[in-house]
Amino acid sequence: MKRRNFIHRAGAGVLGAVGSPCAFANENAAPFPKGKVEHVIHIWLGGGAAQVDTWDPKALGDVKAKKAGSYYPSIDTAVPGVQVCQHLSRCAKVMDRITAVRTIHHDVIDEHAAASNRMHTGRNVSGTTVYPSLGSAVLHERGAAAEGVPGYVVIGYPNFSRGPGFLGAKAGFLYLLDTAAGPAGLKRPDHITDPRQARREQLLETLRGSAAEQRGQAVAEYDTAIEESLRLAGPKFMNVFDLEKEKADLRNSYGDEFGQRCLLARRLIQRGVRFIEVSHNLNFVNGTGWDTHNEGQLKQHILIEELDKAMSTLITDLEAHKLLDKTLIVVNTEFGRPAAFDGRGGRNHQGSAFTLVLAGGGLNHCGAYGVTDELSKEIVENPVGVPDLFATVHCALGVNPAKELYDGDRPVPITDRGVPIGKLFA
Repeated sequence: MKRRNFIHRAGAGVLGAVGSPCAFANENAAPFPKGKVEHVIHIWLGGGAAQVDTWDPKALGDVKAKKAGSYYPSIDTAVPGVQVCQHLSRCAKVMDRITAVRTIHHDVIDEHAAASNRMHTGRNVSGTTVYPSLGSAVLHERGAAAEGVPGYVVIGYPNFSRGPGFLGAKAGFLYLLDTAAGPAGLKRPDHITDPRQARREQLLETLRGSAAEQRGQAVAEYDTAIEESLRLAGPKFMNVFDLEKEKADLRNSYGDEFGQRCLLARRLIQRGVRFIEVSHNLNFVNGTGWDTHNEGQLKQHILIEELDKAMSTLITDLEAHKLLDKTLIVVNTEFGRPAAFDGRGGRNHQGSAFTLVLAGGGLNHCGAYGVTDELSKEIVENPVGVPDLFATVHCALGVNPAKELYDGDRPVPITDRGVPIGKLFA
């Protein structure tokens, strides 16, 4: 190729990319679409949810005949021309507040740990840099939405990929394993009465006074952590975990433990938590969770119905509290599933084309974005890379997706040069 032609084509490619306001711009250059989102509820479907059995249905397959296709029939939604699995019937009615991004893709090996890290951090595992999770990056940029509350909460098992990476502990998360127990390490044991707790805090003050001359930075930081823990362990914040304060009808409409986690997420954002991850990892329900190899496929509908019930209620509940436009719901998973069935009737892993879901957040929702082929194996229109998804989330929060963070002296783009989905901000 002649040099002039090469430059012309390369220039055309870049100009085409920057047609979206924040493509490849540094943080002081081109403008970017700024949403008005204040909170993010990140629903994690650990294991890899099958897009052909949920948000991107195709023609029915046949397990016995090993004919590739969807496991469940599809139904119409509130958005003309957009269909979903029949077990998402409640979400179908509020699909005008939802966009199923059907053309997510990554090139990570189809293995759970590596793909989970990619879908939490936006990057592959590196031997030199520990990248922050999306939640930590959001906390770093926006902080908590109110004083005296944590900015980032994980409801589910903690994991390395959810952590702050090079951003440090200040961008870390508070976690809890179930809604009844409260945050790990904060809930006071029943035998620690108020008077006993007061005596402990008085002893702590005495120890601080005796070591005043030896206080260094490490001790000061430890003291700060203790003060924050004591504040969060007090009734003012811990009352948020008392779901009995909600009406029984509403609690029941959310469903079982996963639904109660979503209800707690709504209560947490009302208190000012910026980013909440809600894990749907209750594997005992169908034996495998969303990792539907083999017989796990047979009871996948139980998980889908739980998601449908909790998510649809969360949308309408946020709307009733006038929080839906301020809250972006992201339904994430590490990869999708091929339409073909494995030897025992389940599905394997597929990262080349799968679906993630955005809801609320004041976005210009369209029901579905992007098109895959007849088996959801190849992307036909509007591919969306993981950095593009992250850029969309950051833009919704008013954060420049071209901004550079710093790992020591090393600049690290916050979204690995992602380009937001412009249609959602039109």
